Amino acid sequence: MSSAMMMERTGMGLPAMGVPGMGTSGLGTPGGTAATANWLMVPRCTVKFEKVQGGMKVTCTCDDPMARSMMQNLCTMLQGGMCSCCMMMNGMMVCCCNLTMGLCKCDMTDKGCTVTCTSGDAKCGEMIQACCDCLATMLKDGCTCCVMLNNTPVCCGC
Repeated sequence: MSSAMMMERTGMGLPAMGVPGMGTSGLGTPGGTAATANWLMVPRCTVKFEKVQGGMKVTCTCDDPMARSMMQNLCTMLQGGMCSCCMMMNGMMVCCCNLTMGLCKCDMTDKGCTVTCTSGDAKCGEMIQACCDCLATMLKDGCTCCVMLNNTPVCCGC
């Protein structure tokens, strides 16, 4: 699948983050043990952010039918959980928005899927829209976005 990218899931590409036995040695963990990496193929998509009434909508589109099918299957399996959008530049996480302040739902489209996060609370809706502004600006200025459901990447792109 040419339109997919490899991602290391344990720390979103950050060394010694989230891997037991790497970096520091805890109680009962030898300092030199190496943990195996947990790799996942993530569909490469085009990501778009837009504000909606009371929140935001993330649109992921894939031209490759195999990548699109994989993304839609991941979204179907993981929907109903927490949605996060992590912005990466040069392999490092720049910003991560955990959209815990709203209700997120997935809808399949003919080219991919949309994740809509909204809240009935006015202040939470403002926070979601502020995240939308931040994410859209970073995407426009060259970052890569990784959209995650339940901390599992479902699509990455720019």
